[in-house]
Amino acid sequence: MKIVHWIANGLWWLTSKLPFGALYILSDLLYVLVAKIVRYRYKVVHKNLVESFPEKDAEEIHRIENRFYRWFCDYLVETIKLKTISPDDMRKHMVFKGLDALKPEFEAGRSVCLYMGHYCNWEWISSISLWLSDKVQVAEIYHPLENKVTDRLFVDVRERFNTICIPMNDTIRQIIKINETKPMIIGFISDQKPHWHNIHHWTDFLNHDTPVLNGTERIARRRNQVVAYLDVTCEKRGYYVGEIRVITTDPKSYPENEITDIYFRELEKTIRRQPEYWLWSHDRWKRTRQEFNERFVEINGKNYERKLLKKHQEEDGSSSSASYTAE
Repeated sequence: MKIVHWIANGLWWLTSKLPFGALYILSDLLYVLVAKIVRYRYKVVHKNLVESFPEKDAEEIHRIENRFYRWFCDYLVETIKLKTISPDDMRKHMVFKGLDALKPEFEAGRSVCLYMGHYCNWEWISSISLWLSDKVQVAEIYHPLENKVTDRLFVDVRERFNTICIPMNDTIRQIIKINETKPMIIGFISDQKPHWHNIHHWTDFLNHDTPVLNGTERIARRRNQVVAYLDVTCEKRGYYVGEIRVITTDPKSYPENEITDIYFRELEKTIRRQPEYWLWSHDRWKRTRQEFNERFVEINGKNYERKLLKKHQEEDGSSSSASYTAE
């Protein structure tokens, strides 16, 4: 395993040393392979676009598809470049605005939950630490990859600029531990497809009834953290601007799930402005509310599969679900 990691890491390092011009030539070649030959997840991309933008005709959908694949290949080579890009060059290619609004909160010792999406080059957002004092810890919540070599490679590049990667299942413990010494700005990519057992809220998003994760909001309430949204735009190829907009400094004053709904409304505005820069190959609408209602029941804030719950109740002769653990 170590040998495989060393080889992969070495190849990544060597490729990342190429100048941007050479990397974008590589991206153009990848585009032909990914979009025209392999047609990577084309059915998912096309279905998502058609359903999300019913007002657009076939020609416009086709243009967005082509632009999406071109950007996706740029994302791949830009992520490779993250391995060795200098801090000065990184600040030129990924600019952050709106941080001044967070300074009083950091000075007061408060942390910030920063909502993001799989939009533009989300890997480069880890460079926000280059724009902040070392008195503020930058962290991002991530889902560890099954392949340990790939996971280690991505964690290495994401932590290049002193950003900490926190696994999803260790979020609260790590936040509490770090908060003991300094305030944080924590990036949450919350436009992911929840597992069935993690679906507790649905929202209207891009013309879909969408199951969404609301863990970011729950953490913000529990820790009384400022909630902000990162609105990213692509100025030109390889140059992005992320504008931070505060949603609230008082998350506990909002009704349950309203902050989550606000985030998805903001993300939809961002996507509609430049739709080609969102990850359309992600099959996030595979799970429907109808199937969820048929298969699961929520009891005391937990989702239980109906057939397993019924089997469990028959075995112990009780209607109580207190001892039942969802599989």
